[in-house]
Amino acid sequence: MEYSDNYKKTTQAKCCSPSLKIFLGVLAFCWFSKYMTGAYTKSTVTQIERRFEIPSSTVGIIDGSFEMGNLLVITVISYFGSKFHRPKIIGAGVLLMGIGTLVMALPQFIMGRYKYDTAAAHTNDADNFTLRSTCSSDTQNTVQQLVSGCQKGEEENSPTWVIVLLGNIIRGIGEASIGPLGISFLDDYAHPENSAFYIGCLQSIGVIGPIFGYLLGSLCASLYVDIGFVNQESVTITPQDSRWVGAWWLGYVVSGLFTLHAAFPLWFLPRALPEETSEQCHPSNQTKHTPSITDIAKDFGPSLKRLLTNKIYILYLVSNVVTFNAFAIFTTYTPKYLEQQFGQSASKTNFLIGVTTIPPLALGMLLSGWIMKRFKLDLLGSARMTFFTAIASLFLTIPYFALSCENIDVAGVTVPYQGSVDVQNLTSCNAGCGCPDFQWDPVCGQNGVTYISPCHAGCNSTSGTGWNMTFHHCACVQSWGMSAGNSSVVLGQCPRESSCTRMFYIYLALQSFAFFVYCLGSVPLFIITLRIVDPELKSLSVGVLLLVLRVFGGIPAPIYFGALIDSVCLKWGHKKCGGRGACRMYDTESFRFLFLGLHNCLRVLAYILLWMAITEINRKRQNEKWVSKDIELLEPVLKDPEKLKTLK
Repeated sequence: MEYSDNYKKTTQAKCCSPSLKIFLGVLAFCWFSKYMTGAYTKSTVTQIERRFEIPSSTVGIIDGSFEMGNLLVITVISYFGSKFHRPKIIGAGVLLMGIGTLVMALPQFIMGRYKYDTAAAHTNDADNFTLRSTCSSDTQNTVQQLVSGCQKGEEENSPTWVIVLLGNIIRGIGEASIGPLGISFLDDYAHPENSAFYIGCLQSIGVIGPIFGYLLGSLCASLYVDIGFVNQESVTITPQDSRWVGAWWLGYVVSGLFTLHAAFPLWFLPRALPEETSEQCHPSNQTKHTPSITDIAKDFGPSLKRLLTNKIYILYLVSNVVTFNAFAIFTTYTPKYLEQQFGQSASKTNFLIGVTTIPPLALGMLLSGWIMKRFKLDLLGSARMTFFTAIASLFLTIPYFALSCENIDVAGVTVPYQGSVDVQNLTSCNAGCGCPDFQWDPVCGQNGVTYISPCHAGCNSTSGTGWNMTFHHCACVQSWGMSAGNSSVVLGQCPRESSCTRMFYIYLALQSFAFFVYCLGSVPLFIITLRIVDPELKSLSVGVLLLVLRVFGGIPAPIYFGALIDSVCLKWGHKKCGGRGACRMYDTESFRFLFLGLHNCLRVLAYILLWMAITEINRKRQNEKWVSKDIELLEPVLKDPEKLKTLK
């Protein structure tokens, strides 16, 4: 009797510590860190593009490199990892993810200071490049100094952005264990009624990470890239300028160190947890037998075949691939889209995305898990809920097409010079100035027109220095009928119309509501992955899903859409030693229809496929009902031998 009591006490101790909720909290901490870093990476797209002078298609490759690293190990981790100590495997992955994040910041410490061409004089700063580009004989000498400086190695064209790509690959490899192993581990030990709610809580807590990621991106984008290394008073460009580069590297240092701390608690969790039941918990029987790697490998082929011959799973998989293409495009290029459409700085855009979009998204996920638990939605109910919330959010995006601002008037880019028919041609007001073609140093004239540089405006005198520099007697401004006294220009582009900012806020409000509606179906969408396959295939189904999403969505989408964005560039920047750099100005109307049109078309196709999957689920359910009815009718006959003789 005494032995029995001691055994019960020992069992209860093991049952209650550590609990499933402790694992949930630790896993949520990891999800928070990975989402924070992921959101910060999205927020730095334009900063990286400008710092390394690369086009959007190359930035798409960098963004897709995370998926490349992930797919290298996702299937192996998902299947083999589920047979061993899952918390420790997740912990090792999070540790590797932190190391990769720190590697992404490395180029800042091996590259020289950021140099941009400008007509503003700042002679006390030897690190930045100074260009006097008024319409005078000095212009040709300046161009010659550029060439000689390049030959001396002043500007190097080394592809240091590859280090950022490699760091992102390492980050992707580390992240591979968090989703499949974490979700399957949680689902294995949670009560069926609580599983969806726990996953909803996990996603809601994890999705708070992007709030901090975008806020961190906003802070870093407002700081000059070489903060602490150059005199800030010598910086003559503002965060609204297309040449501005924020301290993109600083956020990777912060998030990398944070991720390293998230890894350690997982190493102290046991291999198995007590199973959660409605009354009491029982020790799991999963610790009784540890299969050998050989046994696991032999079963991998048949398990994969069973998964890929599941018609419902395949339809669901293809639907998710198309959706993920739209999702990858939207998340990667939304900050860039808002900057270009509404003329906002990267700092302001990232801040407002974080505080207006992510909270509704988190609330939608939390309510999604609660709805599933409250109404006890089965597989068919989950699929229908996902479909209808997705369709509703799609209709909410239609007004996006009407929310935009026109391009500002830039002489020689969007409008011709006064007296000229061809937009691209120079005119008599600056034809003899010898203005360098590679230059982008915009100035705003008193006629409300932006010029590529003071040289292109035909200015021949200056006053002031740095921020307060003004260029006078600009022939191209005078050609608009302005008097000599009103023909000056100042640094920076001309401001957009006042309605631009109002439309920007309306866009963010609609986007927040659309995200909330869509996320009401997020937990059912993920639960479908676990419920349309046999229980022993749950980890593998999640792993294959994530693998296929990355191969056909996460990797190609940012690359091919980045190339499409490049096709609507109006003015390219140029590297000091030759070659095309980052785009300085886009055709906003083409950009809008390309971005929103492709995104919505992909979503429509995905929802058609999802409806086909729902139809198959309903058909399978009806067939199972008929089979169960037949069994009910035959059961009394099979139990009674006399009735069986009558049938014979």
